Parts: sequence; structure tokens; C-alpha cells
Amino acid sequence: MNIQTKLIVTAMGLCALPMVQAVEFEDFGRVVRVQPRIEQVREPRQECRTEYIQTPVQQYQQPRSVGGSIVGGLAGALVGNQIGGGTGRTTATAVGAIAGAVIGDRVDNDGRNVNQQQGMQEQAVRQCRTVESVESRTNGYEVTYDYRGRNYTTVMARDPGQRIRLRVSVEPDQMQ
Repeated sequence: MNIQTKLIVTAMGLCALPMVQAVEFEDFGRVVRVQPRIEQVREPRQECRTEYIQTPVQQYQQPRSVGGSIVGGLAGALVGNQIGGGTGRTTATAVGAIAGAVIGDRVDNDGRNVNQQQGMQEQAVRQCRTVESVESRTNGYEVTYDYRGRNYTTVMARDPGQRIRLRVSVEPDQMQ
């Protein structure tokens, strides 16, 4: 490259110097104070518990049948009539009818108790209520820092620690 070309490039560089207006660089400031920004958030929630209570159990009884008594009474009367003789025949027929009716009733109505008692059963009952839960949440940090003897305050999403990284922009005053 010859001298003339070097002079032209240098002259162009010197002419472009006033057009450069801003210079940015990174520096650090000393953190003076960090104050968390706390907000109270209210959220309703369900609080439930299960209690066990005793409840009466309705036991349905089947109606008693009389068919077994009738058939048993007739069969007993026939057997008693066959066993007895003379005047005892009437007595044997009556005793056979009564015994047959009792046996027929027990066979026909087996498991159907006449005097059923009401039982108790434990039942789970769930009871719920709405309570308001208050929760404290940090939604940022108010950071005060010192840079070259002046204090500045900003809000940040996280705690920066002992020092804060700064992007410094220097611009010449255009009013001169």
C-alpha cells in the first residue's frame, strides 16, 4: 500500500470520528441494599374431613307364609288319623294336625324371624368447608447500588448478590 492510500484512509477515519456518538461498555456497581418485594396472595381451598356416625339399618323382613302350616297340619292330621283307633283317633288326629302345622311352619318360614331388631351400621360422612389460604410470594427485588459515588435503585427478578453488572452508555452532549 502506498503512502497516498494510507493518507486517504486516515483522513476518512478522522472525518468519521464526530459521527460516533455513543460508546457502551460493561462495569460493576456495589450493591448497597436488597429488599424483597413480597405480595400476599389469597387462595380459597377446600378443607375436608371424614366422620363416622352410627345409623340405624332398616331390615326388611319377608312376610311369613301360612302355606307350610296348612300343608303340615293336613299331613299331621292324616298321619294322626291313621295311628289312632276308636275315641283316641280324634285326639291323635288333633295332635297330628297341631304338630304338623308347627313343623310345616318352621320348614316353610326358616330364617324369617318374627322379632327382628333394628341394627346399627357405621357410615362415613364427608364434611367440607372452604377456607382462605394466604400465601406470601416474592415477586421481585428492589436493589439499591452505588456506581461512581451515586446511588441508583432498580427492580430485578432475582437477588444480584454483592455486586451488579451494569451496561454503561456514554454519549457526548450535543448541546455544545
